[in-house]
Amino acid sequence: MRYFLVVPAAGSGRRFNAAVPKQYAALGSSTVIEHSLAPFEADADCVGIVVVVAEADTTWPDISARHTRVIETAPGGAERVHSVRAGLRALAARARDDDWVMVHDAARPCFAARDLALLKQSLAAHEVGGLLAIPLADTLKRAANAADPPAVETTVDRAGLWRAVTPQVFRFGHLARALDAALAAGRMPTDEAQAIEWAGFRPRLVAGRPDNIKVTTADDLTLAAAILTLRAPPENT
Repeated sequence: MRYFLVVPAAGSGRRFNAAVPKQYAALGSSTVIEHSLAPFEADADCVGIVVVVAEADTTWPDISARHTRVIETAPGGAERVHSVRAGLRALAARARDDDWVMVHDAARPCFAARDLALLKQSLAAHEVGGLLAIPLADTLKRAANAADPPAVETTVDRAGLWRAVTPQVFRFGHLARALDAALAAGRMPTDEAQAIEWAGFRPRLVAGRPDNIKVTTADDLTLAAAILTLRAPPENT
């Protein structure tokens, strides 16, 4: 599967509560975002990478200089959807309508090469694309809206429920048009798959590893370090 990669990295990471955004936090001998990029940089099927950063970002240029496969840096927007759309615009001169684009969170440093191979194998012949996700295993509770402190209103049936993660993988044309349609309608999808759903398609779910965590807090960073330390080569980045 020949594909391009878009990495939205324009967020400030307010919940991370650190001097630098979470994607630039130290993780082992490099940074969170460098771990997130590593599986794609090592994959010959990845023909180009666009990292979308905040306009005032002064950290990314130094990191970018160490990564020869990053073909472009694009300025991000107010929300994730704006940043992903900016990344697609940066690819417009190189990507065909039916080319594949993977979108991966800058703060998911534990994405494994095994799941990358699974995504490509599962989606290569698909008309539109799909996403990596994890079937929910825990019992789910819905809190009563007015309760303070929170109290259980009901138990939610978890049958058929999945936790969406990244990468999410779609045809360039389908994704660009779906995001444009959502923005034109004043709708803000929380991930790319939701925009594709609104366009009338049903993205395929590909079951991935549950340790593909997103770094949101300092505790997540500690957990990511443990995962990467314990992971056997060659997936250890």
